[in-house]
Amino acid sequence: MNEHLEALDPAPLWRHFRALCNTPRPSGEEAALVAMLEAWADAQGLAHDRDAFGNLRIKKPASPGSEKAPGVILQGHLDMVAQANAGTEHDFSRDPIRTYVEDGWLHADGTTLGADNGLGVAAALAVLEDKTLTHGPLEALFTLEEETSMGGALNLAAGWLEGERLINLDSEERGEVYIGCAGGSDVVVDAQLPTSEVSDDERGLRVALTGLKGGHSGMDIHQPLGNANRLLIRVLRALEPLGARLGDYAGGTLRNAIPREAFATLLLPADTVEAAVVTVNQLEQTLKRELGSTDSGLQLSAEPAHFEGEALNRDASAMLVATLHAAPCGVERMSADVPGVVDTSNNLGVLSLEAGRFHLCALVRSLHDSAVEAMVDRFQALFGLMGARAKAEHGYPGWVPNPKGELLAAFKAQHQALLGRDAGVKVIHAGLECGIIGSKYPHLDMISFGPSIRGAHSPDERVELASVTEFWHMLSALLAATAR
Repeated sequence: MNEHLEALDPAPLWRHFRALCNTPRPSGEEAALVAMLEAWADAQGLAHDRDAFGNLRIKKPASPGSEKAPGVILQGHLDMVAQANAGTEHDFSRDPIRTYVEDGWLHADGTTLGADNGLGVAAALAVLEDKTLTHGPLEALFTLEEETSMGGALNLAAGWLEGERLINLDSEERGEVYIGCAGGSDVVVDAQLPTSEVSDDERGLRVALTGLKGGHSGMDIHQPLGNANRLLIRVLRALEPLGARLGDYAGGTLRNAIPREAFATLLLPADTVEAAVVTVNQLEQTLKRELGSTDSGLQLSAEPAHFEGEALNRDASAMLVATLHAAPCGVERMSADVPGVVDTSNNLGVLSLEAGRFHLCALVRSLHDSAVEAMVDRFQALFGLMGARAKAEHGYPGWVPNPKGELLAAFKAQHQALLGRDAGVKVIHAGLECGIIGSKYPHLDMISFGPSIRGAHSPDERVELASVTEFWHMLSALLAATAR
């Protein structure tokens, strides 16, 4: 599978990426890949070990003459986001990712590609394998469960890593180097809400909102993209005057992906169903106009549906829809210190309702840990008004920028020498593992860079082939520059 990848440049990197595409690795299911990499390290004669959580480290001695150079850690995460388009049959725990090249970009067929962070991992493996590169002592650190909980970084063993500098290979913009990132926290709400039986004069109506682009809930949160949960809740709010109450709801699948689809079953008086369908059709046109060309694929439909069991009673349904309608979503504040960078945001990532059991998982991000705490408190206050408890989970710190780091200076010099232009120095509104790793290893001098990836965390994910070549040459040059 994916044989065509080995014809791309640079060949060693793409050969390793092919192996990653052919090895299923959704978050929490990285064991087969770890075992494969351990066997590969043994075949290469490279030392390797794992910490108690299962994070993998592979070590490579310095090139002759560079033994006294500062040790460098190449870091990436092994897992990938598992997202597929509606109608695409794909078992992420078993099936390989099917890839194709179009107009200079590598895509996947109906699923996420796993370039995030497979290309960073592939680059580190290619460095470990290459006997012609000049470098100091190397460690390649491959973490687990980054996409779902940052679990690998949060549970990283202290006192284990030996290097003085860390190059994170998990950012996604050609020509840019990142020196800081947002911290974040999940906000989780679970509640059992009161229900009542469906009456004889009520009818079921299935409302579906599909066709949105989705995207990364950090790096794409400032883009004019639709959030399926936000939009469908707005539709439900508009149908309440017709006597609608919620039977069930399912929207979004990952808290760190902007939801592309959401579905709800409503119960309405039989004599208002026709008016509800008209309202939905009108709202489809309204939402399309508002979203414009940026997210033009939106589709909103309403079809008669059979519903079994009990639905939320009128009061509970109205209370839940109003609470969600008022919940924070999207960009809260732009940074006052870093122009063009989002300071604080929230993504209403996953919503569900079944048999009266409500679940929400949102992801709050900010450059300031205090702003994360304040946003979490807002959720707690809001959902407290309906008697539900919101709790914070999987919190992680941000990465404070160090614009005077030696590693950054080396990167900027090599970028100018190799490519003839200055690198953009950036702070990213996403949860790179650098912040967490830095809290455990505060002495580390860190940067992050990578190739150009678009649509991460969605089936539109793709990577620019030319940027991968550039990424490889930059990494090789940077390692040589830091080996002196």
